Amino acid sequence: MEPTLEGAMALARSATGPLSPHLPAFVTSLIDQRYAVVCVRAKAWRATAFDAWLATQGVELADVQDVHVDEFIRRPYRPRSDCQAPPRRHEPNAVRQLLGYLRGQGLCAAAPVVIVPADVLVASFAQYLRRERGLATATIGYYRTITRDFLVHRFGSECIALGALHATDIIGFVQHQARRLSARGLKHVVTALRAFLRFAQYRGEIDEALISAVPAVAAWSTTPPLPRAISAEHARRVIESCDLSTVVGRRDRAVLLLLARLGLRGGEVITLLLEDIDWDAGRLCVRGKNGHQCLMPLPVDVGEAIAAYLQNGRPACADRHLFLRSRAPLRGLMHGSDGVGSIVGNALRRAGVDAPHKGSHQFRHALAVRMLQGGASLPEIGEVLRHRSPLSTSIYAKVDLAALRPLALPWPGSSS
Repeated sequence: MEPTLEGAMALARSATGPLSPHLPAFVTSLIDQRYAVVCVRAKAWRATAFDAWLATQGVELADVQDVHVDEFIRRPYRPRSDCQAPPRRHEPNAVRQLLGYLRGQGLCAAAPVVIVPADVLVASFAQYLRRERGLATATIGYYRTITRDFLVHRFGSECIALGALHATDIIGFVQHQARRLSARGLKHVVTALRAFLRFAQYRGEIDEALISAVPAVAAWSTTPPLPRAISAEHARRVIESCDLSTVVGRRDRAVLLLLARLGLRGGEVITLLLEDIDWDAGRLCVRGKNGHQCLMPLPVDVGEAIAAYLQNGRPACADRHLFLRSRAPLRGLMHGSDGVGSIVGNALRRAGVDAPHKGSHQFRHALAVRMLQGGASLPEIGEVLRHRSPLSTSIYAKVDLAALRPLALPWPGSSS
């Protein structure tokens, strides 16, 4: 018999344990988030099983904690003889999702948070990066993670004494990270460490000499690197690969056009809200790095693609983000490769484009290269790409070889 939403709701109503009054509402929340019927039925079944187990253990709703979830998952279990899948593979995530829902409703205590002295200092560091340095939220989050790992590696759960730091502590941490990271990842680690040590110097707890103890990482490349631009033909094929008869295809085409025509960063596409589009004026409000906002013209083809998604694709949802996930839970796109990066990667595969670079930034580079070849100046390109420093735009001078060739001096002794 095929699972149905009515069957899932009936299963939730049949529960008699401490969670039973709230299981129908939990199932309703799953339906509102657009989970598939089979998924709702499976989550409802596991929720009622957890409810029944809590009843046998004599656990009240207000007392439910993560330890009970762990004990439930480890309980003795005999799978059916005809079961081919690994037993209870999805059970941990389903039960933890139920616990998260109950905590969100204030029905049981939140998970206990263990705070070590490093957390207090890291929070102060993050505030400094936000207020004094104006860094992006994603960058601050990455710096926080690296800094906390460093402090815990050096001090553990003890009080933090930055004055006790030595060069060997810093070098030892970088060597420890080098065992698991690539050269590119290790460069991010040393950048975060230097930022934290500058913060410590700003507080007067270390001297400048300790900052120079952070080792450099050898990663051979051009300085600055050459822009990684997708060709115009490949970009066209990627955009045309979207199936406009599907919701996902209409959404992906709008996203790809924003990348290709306006040169938006992936994170800027993710943070777009419904109210950021001024349809009457034909403008788009873009939230860039460091919280800066910029009004950009909305090209006709981009506006038509967004309108097609909004009218015949985007599901009704309380989330105000312009682009939503295609799978439950229904919310805005995720940052990182699971969001715009996956849209670009899937489109490249559909179009049969074997690009050496899979990320969304190649469309931004391609826009700058086309502008340069069309006669635009570097300041004009920097204005379109919303660069705060001319150095960020100067990398595109390398790609216009025809303009650079007359500047090359003849080789001494040659006939030219």
